[in-house]
Amino acid sequence: MATSASASLSKAVKQQYMELPQGDKVQAMYIWIDGTGEGLRCKTRTLDSEPKSIEDLPEWNFDGSSTYQSEGSNSDMYLIPAAMFRDPFRKDPNKLVLCEVLKYNRKPTETNLRITCNKMMDMVADQHPWFGMEQEYTILGTDGHPFGWPSNGFPGPQGPYYCGVGADKAYGRDIVEAHYRACLYAGVQICGTNAEVMPAQWEFQVGPCEGIDMGDHLWVARFILHRVCEDFGVVASFDPKPIPGNWNGAGCHTNFSTKEMREDGGLKAIEDSIERLAKRHSYHIRAYDPKGGLDNARRLTGRHETSNIHEFSAGVANRGASIRIPRNVGQEKKGYFEDRRPSANCDPYSVTEALIRTCLLNEEGDEPVDY
Repeated sequence: MATSASASLSKAVKQQYMELPQGDKVQAMYIWIDGTGEGLRCKTRTLDSEPKSIEDLPEWNFDGSSTYQSEGSNSDMYLIPAAMFRDPFRKDPNKLVLCEVLKYNRKPTETNLRITCNKMMDMVADQHPWFGMEQEYTILGTDGHPFGWPSNGFPGPQGPYYCGVGADKAYGRDIVEAHYRACLYAGVQICGTNAEVMPAQWEFQVGPCEGIDMGDHLWVARFILHRVCEDFGVVASFDPKPIPGNWNGAGCHTNFSTKEMREDGGLKAIEDSIERLAKRHSYHIRAYDPKGGLDNARRLTGRHETSNIHEFSAGVANRGASIRIPRNVGQEKKGYFEDRRPSANCDPYSVTEALIRTCLLNEEGDEPVDY
């Protein structure tokens, strides 16, 4: 199994140093999304005291020419703190700080999708939009081969692995357990986890989160997963179809509701939203992966519990539909619906913004409206 060289460094020796007192100083790790719209970057600075809120955190900068975000001749980018979490790696009082990125002229970078998402969330705050996102991922060795798979072959066919237990069914549970506990410590709204259909594929769920918190919490949960995997010497992949052929892809099913949908008779509002989504399928497909639908085309084939990328469909308890209404929601006539189209590597800001625009702001057509 190909693991990284760093993973073989002694964690026990490192722990001796991590236990040294740090005085009154605090380490704040600033995290941001790079120019790919998928990759995360981070760096750390020392603060003189523990920050109590975002306002206590200074702006910072970095070299955008090394993160696919600017030219070398004008490369300073601004890091604007947006959300703060406890640091599960360095522990209290240290912090993880999720940041927005602005260019030299203080305008958002192309991959800073948080800024418009936040604007949309403010516009519909009175409707209390809740989201829950189901993040699937695959654990890979550093050679790109799925963790625990035979080095020049395949494991047995899919069937026994989903929610499986036992060494021949669950590949890499240590990573899942470490990630779960680290998220709880950090204050991420993680609400569950399970082994997925393909061996070495797992899922964690984040939510319910209101408004902009959905994107913030999912991005930090992803960062924590990458860091946990780094410690174990393996790689977490959010590729929507890591292994071609008769293996499940990886999505990020998004559950959505408003106050109206959650109240008695809310099924009517759910059906109205689905009707609007049906008329705007191509806009959503473009918003649901970082390559405008190209990544998802490998996954949304109509097989392996997916809908066809070219067709919109909806149904109760149907995992082959674009939109699934859970059975209990159909029975209770209130609750939420699940959009099964977003890919595992989607930007949650883009996904949640698209749902708000179509379902709550009643937008139509292939382009978002400029407010």
